[in-house]
Amino acid sequence: MKIDSFFPDNVKAALKNDPPGEWMPALPKKCIRLSSGYPAPKLVPSGEIKAAAARLLDEEQDLPLHYLGTPRMEKLKQQIQNRLAERNIKVQEDELLITAGACQAIDLIARVLLDENVAVAVEAPTYMEALEIFRNYTNQIISIPIDDQGLRTNELAQVLAERKSAGLTLPRLLYTIPTFQNPTGTTLSGERRNHLLELAAEYDFLILEDDAYGELSFGESPTTLKTLDTVGRVLHVGSLSKVVAPGMRVGWIVGESEFITAFSWFKKDLDHPFAQATMAAYLEKVDLDERLTELKTVYRSKSERLAQYIKKYFPESVSWYVPQGGYFVWVKVPGVDTAEMLEKALAAGVSYVPGRFFFANQQEGIEYLRLSFSYESEERMEAGVQILGELIASYLKKTT
Repeated sequence: MKIDSFFPDNVKAALKNDPPGEWMPALPKKCIRLSSGYPAPKLVPSGEIKAAAARLLDEEQDLPLHYLGTPRMEKLKQQIQNRLAERNIKVQEDELLITAGACQAIDLIARVLLDENVAVAVEAPTYMEALEIFRNYTNQIISIPIDDQGLRTNELAQVLAERKSAGLTLPRLLYTIPTFQNPTGTTLSGERRNHLLELAAEYDFLILEDDAYGELSFGESPTTLKTLDTVGRVLHVGSLSKVVAPGMRVGWIVGESEFITAFSWFKKDLDHPFAQATMAAYLEKVDLDERLTELKTVYRSKSERLAQYIKKYFPESVSWYVPQGGYFVWVKVPGVDTAEMLEKALAAGVSYVPGRFFFANQQEGIEYLRLSFSYESEERMEAGVQILGELIASYLKKTT
């Protein structure tokens, strides 16, 4: 039996891509995980979630364990609507779809909107798992560079004009993380947010706004693209993974009701009733604003510490962006192939994510790496940066 004969052509094409998650190395025990985009372990409310699950089962018995779930699933939807309203994203019930995290949301959008004849535009660099998702549906990926103010919309305008003039495929969808971007930590300026919406109208494309880190601001939170959107071109994706717990797998899509209907058609009943009901029970008892204040305080301090350690231990030729929120610092190491260096870093007991995996054209990311300040303690973070600094210095000596 020839198994691949059962796969349609689009699946065969997708399977030629790198395996999902290949960028994630096997980490040695006790490795200092500067690669992990996870919440700080002490900030994950395991006790409160345990109490919420117990209360849920006491009150509703077997209901949360059935396919249809419980009324608390609808309550979760209302809780998220209320949360979005506090951020000036006013959404009706039929304009919101709860998903199993942000990745399912992105996959649903890609599945409904993309195929091999359709192009998608992305930031360069961008979230590596989004790239993996898009490649499952199309190989037409248009990369637009970013700088310290986010997506370079003037360059996007130039690319769109050139493609239109040449009769090339224009993007149907543009994927962006405009606020505390993964991997760079940069934030799209207000002027560019407006320009991006203008370009979407002029060239008739949709914007997928990934707002996973939007509430983790170290200062004033920027206005979301969805708030600025007056005609329904923005599909807003959010998640509770970064502010509560990633393993709960609670995310959402906000969009025009016709889009939400299409996404739910393909989502079918792929809900997680118990997780969603537990999250609703948790949110009933927690002051999320108070929790966010704590998260911001901790992550701001850890971000500042990481910057201090980089300045102290890395060679002067290394540069980085200073984030105003989120989880990450994006580092450029001129003259060093960071993917090649990773093996030695792991052997020395520290991990990071090489920059190449954040680019559609991986050659563009050879000299970059992403460090996370969210997961490790400040002491282990300093030790990890010191190890990396010594390793980078040794690599730079070889090239001089």
